[in-house]
Amino acid sequence: MFSFFSSDEFIIALEVVFLLFIAYDAKRYFETRKREYIFNIVLTFGFFIYAAIPFYNKYYTWSDKAQQKLLSECLIENNTSVCECLDDMIVKEYNFSSYQELNKLDLTSFVNETKKECLEDME
Repeated sequence: MFSFFSSDEFIIALEVVFLLFIAYDAKRYFETRKREYIFNIVLTFGFFIYAAIPFYNKYYTWSDKAQQKLLSECLIENNTSVCECLDDMIVKEYNFSSYQELNKLDLTSFVNETKKECLEDME
């Protein structure tokens, strides 16, 4: 139902909104010199970074070759749509180095939970 929250377009739109909030609060701070606007800027910047982490993991820490290998391993067991959803969630959740260091138990539990979510979204 809420699968659009993890889409790249939603994350980019959210980042733009955060930048607009930061610009507005900076403008208001320079007009009034009230400290509450600095708190708003810091808080919004924190949310900006928090929303950008999955986007950064997906596009800057994983190579295309590693993503294709992840997809090919999944296709042995599942269909294409489940694999694409599962791989997208793995790539957004973990950067490549932390994925390689992950133990099998943690990875298996994450994959099982994510597979359930993917199957629910497809229904």
